[in-house]
Formats: sequence, structure tokens, C-alpha cells
Amino acid sequence: MGGTKKKPLSQVEKAQAAAPKPEKKEKETKTSGQKVKLSAIARVDEQQALKSLSQLKAITIYAAAKALGVNASVASSLLRSLESKNLIGKVGGFSGHYVYSPLSS
Repeated sequence: MGGTKKKPLSQVEKAQAAAPKPEKKEKETKTSGQKVKLSAIARVDEQQALKSLSQLKAITIYAAAKALGVNASVASSLLRSLESKNLIGKVGGFSGHYVYSPLSS
């Protein structure tokens, strides 16, 4: 029922003139997600990542991403690759939100 009144046209023009105009950024070209993901995984050494992840109490995707300083998607693929190599294993979780722990060799 209430609400703010519509400002007169002169006040709107004054407000637009006083506000700084944002600079336009150049559009970045998109690359396929697969190439970006592979290059990000290549930067993360698996043995070094496993050392830093073994210090965590519970290894989750987001905890790994924060510890390694990468995106969650990169951390997820790293954890899946470590699991396929039997370096870590699932100990809990559900529906994509799994908890991993290092497997003792």
C-alpha cells in the first residue's frame, strides 16, 4: 500500500550525473571447461596434496579446496583421482557430500 514515491525526472537525472560510471571490461574468451580443469589439476601435485590433506581431521571437498587453495570442482576431481588410486577412501557422507580419510598402506 505504501512505499516510496517515484522521484521526479530532474532528480533522477541529477543522481545519474553525480554517480561515477563503471568502466566496461573486455569480454574474456571462454575456453572449454575440460582444458581449464586439467591445467588446474596439473598444478596440484597429488603427493603434496595428500600430505596437506592428511593433516585434516575430515577430508571433504570444501575442506580440501580451502587447504589447497583451488576451486571445489578441482578439489572434487582430485579427491576422486586419489580415491581411484586407493590413496584415500570414503568413510561417510551421502549424495555427493562424502567424507574421506587416508588409507593406510
